[in-house]
Amino acid sequence: MEEDTFKPSGELRSGWTTGACATAAAKACTIALVRGKFEKSVTIQLPNGERPTFLLSRHDLKGGKACAGIIKDAGDDPDVTHGAEIIVTVMPGRQGGGITFHAGDGVGTVSLPGLTIPVGEPAINPAPRKMICEVIQAVASTHDQAVDFEVTISIPGGKILAKKTMNGRLGIMGGLSVLGTTGIVRPYSCSAWIHSIHRGIDVARATGLSHVAAATGKTSEAAVKELYQLDPTALIDMGDFAGGVLKYLRHHPLKKLTLAGGFGKLTKLAQGHMDLHSARSELDFNKLASCLDELGARGETQQLAKNAITAKAVLDLAQSENLELANLIAVRAQKKALEALDGEVEIEVCIFDRDGQLVGRAND
Repeated sequence: MEEDTFKPSGELRSGWTTGACATAAAKACTIALVRGKFEKSVTIQLPNGERPTFLLSRHDLKGGKACAGIIKDAGDDPDVTHGAEIIVTVMPGRQGGGITFHAGDGVGTVSLPGLTIPVGEPAINPAPRKMICEVIQAVASTHDQAVDFEVTISIPGGKILAKKTMNGRLGIMGGLSVLGTTGIVRPYSCSAWIHSIHRGIDVARATGLSHVAAATGKTSEAAVKELYQLDPTALIDMGDFAGGVLKYLRHHPLKKLTLAGGFGKLTKLAQGHMDLHSARSELDFNKLASCLDELGARGETQQLAKNAITAKAVLDLAQSENLELANLIAVRAQKKALEALDGEVEIEVCIFDRDGQLVGRAND
């Protein structure tokens, strides 16, 4: 069964990205190296001008190395790294070498092309790298120190946590990514998911794949993977963000896209919705009843469809009269997707039931 994820009611608390935590820890380490001691807390400036203060969960200064940790607080967002300890070790680097980054325990390494970080580099995204470099440079310059440092970021348990993310599909091996463009985690924000969709398409293009499948949930993903024997890199975890997939592919095309999902989600796409979440778009049961009319359904069946409360109930009605409603919906979803892409990509739509059985398809 493919379900929506609902956020709790009431005002939600924002938190800090992994990159912001790493930046604060890196600043604390650099201060300790130049002053000979750690402060109990450290303040950084985010790109929007906000200045959060972070408490250190650990600190150690010996052998010319400084190590500091910060417990990530993602606020009320269901972030997989909420509560994880972000540990940064800073040590003087080779003269003239500038600032270099290393992946410690629990931080992944890029193994496939197509991402913003080159293959072989630690999975520390450009924005956190920039923030970390800026705080190190600021501290070093005020103490007349050369800006030559080696920075290692670790996230204990990150290798296990990474299994809950899309890192494996993106070719990020051995752990988590250090992310965060703004430094702030907005609860239940769509941006992180859509970012992962875009990176998945980038990796597919860079590795020469001509066919990818974007699925609304686990059931449809497993079914379309089995249908085409697809490599994991060819699978895009679309969720509710059909628009996020289609708009990006319009400017970064591949030869073929298969959209896979349940009847309800893809009916929304057929009706013109690009966000398929239940809280942000609604099914029009009158339109579904009109589809049944086109297929020759009895008037009683059409009325039942208008009064239905779930898409599945309408599909059951159609199947009881041997009406190919799912195929019609697939064709209309395909048409909407092609309109969004402006004809740049070959589109197929596959509709699966809750058991992963193919019930509707448009692939012409």
